[in-house]
Amino acid sequence: MGANKKVYIVDDHPLMRKGLAMTLEKEIGFELIGQAESAEKAMNEILDLKPDAAIVDISLPGMNGIELVKNLLHQMPDLRILIVSRHDEELYAERALRAGAKGYLMKLEAVDVLIQALQQILNGGIYLSNKIGNKLLMKLATGNSAKSDNPLDQLSDRELEVFELTGKGLSTKEIGEKLHISVKTVESHRANIKDKLQIDTANELMRHAVRWVEGASG
Repeated sequence: MGANKKVYIVDDHPLMRKGLAMTLEKEIGFELIGQAESAEKAMNEILDLKPDAAIVDISLPGMNGIELVKNLLHQMPDLRILIVSRHDEELYAERALRAGAKGYLMKLEAVDVLIQALQQILNGGIYLSNKIGNKLLMKLATGNSAKSDNPLDQLSDRELEVFELTGKGLSTKEIGEKLHISVKTVESHRANIKDKLQIDTANELMRHAVRWVEGASG
């Protein structure tokens, strides 16, 4: 077979990193060459170690995973990136692919299909679950990909995270802790979200977010 494919993991949850690492290390043909809990550390090490593929979580302290994907590919266009996230794929898979990732995997199924997903993207393919893959193909086939009628597409990746967590009932303080950002930054994101979605009050924002989260997971 040739040389082992070198893989780097970026995830701020030690247990998740451990699970992914164990899956990789058991598999012939793959070599885990590094791991990081933050995008900033990963950025430096990935540019230095030059892996064939990177496994990246979306929610990271500081720079989030989708921003990391864009920054890495700007400097290493051939790097194959697989997003592994607890975020609902319906909310984030298309954003991840637009950023340049080659696959999107929900954390619940990550260990089971990790190797298959990595092999697929390393062979030049795209990896998505059947459910979301069919949805995106339909969107492309019907020509809806150019202009989105979803107002949430105006939100930045971080704003979408804040909006989603708001809909899950987290307070400003809890969102800040979860995303490793200050309360002031969360409030600033919420103000931008209200502005972009033309929402006037915090209560209206909460109702809108809850309705959207329930619709996305239903």
